[in-house]
Amino acid sequence: MSEQEVRPLMASGRFSKIRKRFAANVAAIRAIIGNRRARAQGVHEPLAAGQRPQDLLAVLLFASGLGLVLLDIPAIPWVRALPPEYGMVFSWVTDLGKSNWILWSTGIFCLAYLAFVNTQALRVRVRLAGAMIWTYAAFVFYAVALSGILVVILKWSIGRARPKLYEVAGPVDFNLFAFHSTYTSFPSGHSTTVAAFALALALIFPAWRWLIAAVAFWAAFSRVMVGAHYPSDVAAGLVLGAATTLYCARWMAKRRIGFVLLPGGRIRPIAGGLSARAAFRALWNAALGRRSAAAHPAAAQDEK
Repeated sequence: MSEQEVRPLMASGRFSKIRKRFAANVAAIRAIIGNRRARAQGVHEPLAAGQRPQDLLAVLLFASGLGLVLLDIPAIPWVRALPPEYGMVFSWVTDLGKSNWILWSTGIFCLAYLAFVNTQALRVRVRLAGAMIWTYAAFVFYAVALSGILVVILKWSIGRARPKLYEVAGPVDFNLFAFHSTYTSFPSGHSTTVAAFALALALIFPAWRWLIAAVAFWAAFSRVMVGAHYPSDVAAGLVLGAATTLYCARWMAKRRIGFVLLPGGRIRPIAGGLSARAAFRALWNAALGRRSAAAHPAAAQDEK
């Protein structure tokens, strides 16, 4: 058999192994979620004050209404009167609110892990470390993606005029189902992404929550500084993104997947700061070959 004939067969065999490994890892995840369903049904911890849907709706109405009445009218003239250097700086900051870099990075990692990692052949410590990191990456992806879908539906349905039409339409021009990009101001998509991503990080790394909140505030406020949104758009986006992440985390916590539900409705990551650092260190050592990552060398050899 010639070399040209062997190469397609080798590639086909490699693809078949990747496909089988991916299917096996997905089946294992589905089994874990299915086994946790009964545990979730046994959890009756009520939502804490401030987390209930009516509470979040009240915050949304208060924040966006206050912004609409007090801030939206003076905000745009004030921003336009600032030196152009402000706009240049915040035009860079505002890119933090783009969801593409978050979704691509977490999505590729999750898919690559399922396709190329034979979890059953790993040492227990490395396997647990990889599972923990994969769980939190999937959590970030799902929270950002779901909040993004919700905000797209809302903003294209509500049809609020963007600040570029301030002189013509003003801040209270709503054209329901206009389906035009100039009428997609409320809520702010960037702010929704910022809130969803920031709260996800704050739940995973609670010791860093205040720094995360500060960065998230300026990333969201940059939408006003670049003239893309009104303050009320930003406020609504922040509430929507945070609420989406909160309910995703609670869904996981009820099943003890990545998080645990504490009395009072509080959510805590199962992996604390020390175990998170240990997980990254274990994967890093395994990647560098400092310590054998394979639990069974024969099983690892079979994967080659």
